Amino acid sequence: MDALKLRHFTAADVPANALEGETLAVIGYGHLGRSMALNLRDAGYTPLIGNIEDAYARRAREEHFTVLPIADAIAQSTLAFILIADEIIPTVFEKEIRPALTPKSGIVFASGYTLAYDLIRPPEGVDVLMLAPRMGGEEIRERFLRGEGFISFLDVVQDVSGRGWQRLLGLAQAVGALRPVSFALPLRQEADLDLFVEQTLGALIGLAIMSLFAIGTEKGIPPEALILEMYMSGEMETVFRTFRERGFTHSAYQHGNIAMYGGYLRLMEFMRTGLPREFQRIWEEIHSGHFARQYQRAMEEETPLMAQARSLADGDHPLGRTEDALRELLRRLAGETS
Repeated sequence: MDALKLRHFTAADVPANALEGETLAVIGYGHLGRSMALNLRDAGYTPLIGNIEDAYARRAREEHFTVLPIADAIAQSTLAFILIADEIIPTVFEKEIRPALTPKSGIVFASGYTLAYDLIRPPEGVDVLMLAPRMGGEEIRERFLRGEGFISFLDVVQDVSGRGWQRLLGLAQAVGALRPVSFALPLRQEADLDLFVEQTLGALIGLAIMSLFAIGTEKGIPPEALILEMYMSGEMETVFRTFRERGFTHSAYQHGNIAMYGGYLRLMEFMRTGLPREFQRIWEEIHSGHFARQYQRAMEEETPLMAQARSLADGDHPLGRTEDALRELLRRLAGETS
């Protein structure tokens, strides 16, 4: 326990009646917004929903929430959880959120992205808080319904009311972020860390899957076998679960001596390729704000790189076609045996 450097919080740290007198709002009713709103309601609160008139707003009304224009929801609340996509927050913030904020009200962000890279600048007269979940919206809801919780990073960036931590911990408890624990992390570090892992570990996993699929099929391995071996059988999930339960280094013994030896051999070879230096370069681009500016420009102008990324995600690919067929087979067989 002495090795831990992050301050942590549990339900025992929440002041009594931490959200008493607060009027809560959830801005955005997408996957994350819906989960947080439903969790708040199950915890005994009645959040307003701020959303544009679209399918998400219709769903919120069908699920018996009061839905208002974003500016109205902000104006009528004392604590607003901003859960719209990071890339559109700057525009919405300037047009609808900032003008509607009242003195000593609070705004809570689920990511440090927009603040860390100076994409928005909140006024000085409000509390600015961060509750950044470490998982997606649907999983947050499922865990809440199972009586579990989810880990988040927490930060009080600006405490005008003098109740910043009280408000933040009260909200964290209500949505399930203190079961069992969440951790304090400065907002800028949360933003850097989130992007850094996405663009290194995440990118390498993607590259490995695409490369293995291409090379394996070229060598005559059936595409279904490749996909099953890489992830669809569930074996790879056990690797990450073992990281969590036993630790990254100790987990090597879980997978046998051959896997341990071969993995270490290739790790040493990859270390000599210059990959660690690439990671350092990526960190500098993220931390300097260069990536955030590049991304905002790509979203606004639909740059060729963004178009290519969308094409890869949405397009027709042999890997995707094999996945669909294999998933349908497994689903059908599971139905027949249930």
